[in-house]
Amino acid sequence: MTRLLKGSDVAISVGVNETEKCVGGKPIPWEDVAFQAETELTSATTPVSHDIGAATISILMNNSVRASKTPRIADERLLKILSSVRSGEICVEEAYETLKDMPFEDLTHTKIDHHRAVRKGLHEVIFGQGKTVDQMTDIIRAMRQKNLDVLVTRVRTDAGEALLSRFPEGVFSKDAGCFFIRKDLTVKGKGTILVISAGTSDIKVAEEAYITSTFFGNTTEKLYDVGVAGIHRLFQHLETLKKARVIIVAAGMEGALPSVVAGVVSAPVIAVPTSVGYGASFGGLTALLAMLNSCATVSVMNIDNGFGASYFATLINRL
Repeated sequence: MTRLLKGSDVAISVGVNETEKCVGGKPIPWEDVAFQAETELTSATTPVSHDIGAATISILMNNSVRASKTPRIADERLLKILSSVRSGEICVEEAYETLKDMPFEDLTHTKIDHHRAVRKGLHEVIFGQGKTVDQMTDIIRAMRQKNLDVLVTRVRTDAGEALLSRFPEGVFSKDAGCFFIRKDLTVKGKGTILVISAGTSDIKVAEEAYITSTFFGNTTEKLYDVGVAGIHRLFQHLETLKKARVIIVAAGMEGALPSVVAGVVSAPVIAVPTSVGYGASFGGLTALLAMLNSCATVSVMNIDNGFGASYFATLINRL
């Protein structure tokens, strides 16, 4: 049975018995479903759902796909599969086997979420801590085969140098502990994200935020070592602060700087407590609690989570 909903809503439902999938190695006539679907898909603005037998594969299409515009790579692949079924090049069973792997790729040790960008607008990022160099290599290769940019955070120096030898087109930042391959240099944010560190000792967390922000296509600036012990250093840059659309502040010790910054700007301030400090700082817990209790309104990330701060800042900067 086939069902097409005309207009902007497009759905294809194909019920196939086990004995009907392929007869004598020949594909099942799919009538004009693939042709009609291909026509509808070029003007679709909503998700397309393929229900083949008992298995359901949901494929979210780009809202910008139009007949007058060039489809994305994922869209072209889907249209090619549908056309191949219509022309008899492949049968429904073969199409199903191809479509079912589109949402994620199973590398045994890792399942790469290729639909993350469809759902979130940002591709999956690799958390390097706890992963071996070989595991990270497998993931990077799989992502690059799909022409995806790659960012790996929390990478040890020895692991970063090993990745750089295997992927010479990449960049490894020792300060940030990040390895990345970025081919798409498109600026996607609406404004500037400013990354601030209270002290020099907080720069590692700030650099993780800075690298992540630039990787996601934001215009990004940084302002380091302007903590409250010498607050006049910060006030010399008030114009820079006021021009930023989102501000990330990394601070250890007593964690006071985000409150000060939030008190003089109208932009959202994202506070990142760092694990820098003496005994009673409890590895960043004191700074975390201070930021959570800030009188000036701030959003607070987990301790040392520069990546999370930039991810959140990117979402804000694209609104």
